[in-house]
Amino acid sequence: MTDTQPAPRQIPPSIEKILRRFATLSPDMTRQALVQYANRLPPLPEHLRGVDLEQYRVHECQTPVAIFPEVVDGKMYYHAEVPRESAAIRALLAMIFDAVNGQPPETVIAIPPDFVREVMGKIGLSAREAGLTAMVERLKRAARIAVRERDAVREPDAA
Repeated sequence: MTDTQPAPRQIPPSIEKILRRFATLSPDMTRQALVQYANRLPPLPEHLRGVDLEQYRVHECQTPVAIFPEVVDGKMYYHAEVPRESAAIRALLAMIFDAVNGQPPETVIAIPPDFVREVMGKIGLSAREAGLTAMVERLKRAARIAVRERDAVREPDAA
């Protein structure tokens, strides 16, 4: 008998740590943790200021959010432009960036599809879940592109 389902993906330790932390928090403690994370989102680096934000916008999100992916020495780095008053978005991006910046793209790709629900589900953000999940998907898309580009560079050597 063959199993037709793919093997479950290993969740990266940095992402697992976030999921474990939020699984144990009450709704009030979840809100407090999110406020702390929101305050930790770094400002846009100097080299990205003045870049056309429109090409980096996450259009599925009601809030004007721009996410800037970069690959440096095979590692992913993300930056974002998010309004100061958008605490939930700032928190989500700050925690993910903290967990994945400086990691290989596969770390980002392995973020579970229910990450947003697992982290923020207790505080009634279901109306915002689609936009927040779209942001995570945008991060994953950039990571998949980075993997394809990396592998394309390696392929000629195999020929």
